[in-house]
Amino acid sequence: MSHSHQTTRRRFLQGMAAAGAAAVVVPSANRAFGYQNANDRPAFATIGLRNQGWTITSKTLPYADFVALADVDENVLADNVEKVKKRQDGKAPDSYGDYRKVLDRNDIDAVMIATPDHWHTKVAVEAMYAGKDVYCEKPLTLTIDEGKLIEKVVKETGRVFQVGTMQRSECDNRFLQAIALIRDGRIGDVQKVTCGINGMSPSPEIPVAEVPKGLDWDFWLGPAQKCDYRALPEMREGYGGGVPLYSNCHYSFRDWHEYSGGKLTDWGAHHVDIACWALGATETGPSKITPLDYKLGCEYEKGYPVVHDRYNVATQFNIQVDMPKNVEMIITSEGDNGILFEGTKGRFFVNRGKIVGKPVEDLASNPLPDDAVEAVYGGPIPANHSVNFIECMTSRKTPISDVWSHNRMLEICHLSNIAMRLGRPMKWDPEKREIIGDAEANTFLSRENRKGYEIKT
Repeated sequence: MSHSHQTTRRRFLQGMAAAGAAAVVVPSANRAFGYQNANDRPAFATIGLRNQGWTITSKTLPYADFVALADVDENVLADNVEKVKKRQDGKAPDSYGDYRKVLDRNDIDAVMIATPDHWHTKVAVEAMYAGKDVYCEKPLTLTIDEGKLIEKVVKETGRVFQVGTMQRSECDNRFLQAIALIRDGRIGDVQKVTCGINGMSPSPEIPVAEVPKGLDWDFWLGPAQKCDYRALPEMREGYGGGVPLYSNCHYSFRDWHEYSGGKLTDWGAHHVDIACWALGATETGPSKITPLDYKLGCEYEKGYPVVHDRYNVATQFNIQVDMPKNVEMIITSEGDNGILFEGTKGRFFVNRGKIVGKPVEDLASNPLPDDAVEAVYGGPIPANHSVNFIECMTSRKTPISDVWSHNRMLEICHLSNIAMRLGRPMKWDPEKREIIGDAEANTFLSRENRKGYEIKT
């Protein structure tokens, strides 16, 4: 990138930031600065490129120049460099096996993080200290205390930080419409909300295997404790395909508490988020979480798996969450994936493909106010989640998926996992953000990073 290009873009960003929100006045069809003038486009980099890494990069390519990509798997990295090069008319991004080389560059305005969950906090914190704005995939953290750290660094550095809970901006505005229905009183007072987030099948025993060529397994583990790579020969098909169906690495990392939180923090990070937003509970939390019934992927003792050769997250679950205003939340692996809202005057169901129920049918004769959905969003709804992030890079306003509301709802998901691991209810203090009267459970709010991968603050 030429020096003049860097200077022009940085002056544009600085000028727009100084001008504030009033400066962000662009045609609705081109709802992101830089769309019309190539010299104004921000410089982006993506760290972690499989699946969601490419998805968020692809969505952002119309509005930004991707000048660098990083991944610990040479094959994934090379494939995505070629895809970005093609989309950028032959202009290839630089590629790195070590994300720190991305953060060292002064010409990069923002990074998009789509690593496995156990890497999110370390990369995000270092990126903010390096002066980058951050878009990080959900779930934002591996532990509750990591969320508190990210909040601290966002406040300290003033960086713009968007969490990838894209249901807030996309999905044909169905979830925004759902919240608008509740705010307009269409189901009266909400009494119960059920988040269906799917279960999963347990895995067979997964043996130690040879590390695939091109994968830096030790660096992939990073903050997690050192262990053997495991995989079975059968390959995954469809979304996330091209890797072993059963492993402790690509795609399947979600099924191990060492790296993620299973369905609770995968789909839960989406639907519990919308539920909390609809309930007006984005600045508070539950009083109690009770695992009604559940199955874990293996046997546990004192909150830790006793074997290490199979998936260990919950495979089936029904969890009761006591929310403010006596609202009951149920998080379940049963039934349809989506959210069922029940109130004193009716109920309806919403997911990514539909919004159904009598309150929705009644809109034909009694529509919502014209601005009801935009009022939920807080203004005009952009083309996608990335556009909101880039607009906020300009205005320096808080993005639609901010770290504070995300962490509040993610605490519910993390606490649900802790409750199942220990086999007992958790009483939660949403002001102190700690478990009440259970010293053992509170030890699960944080996790020590492996030596050499500590987070420096």
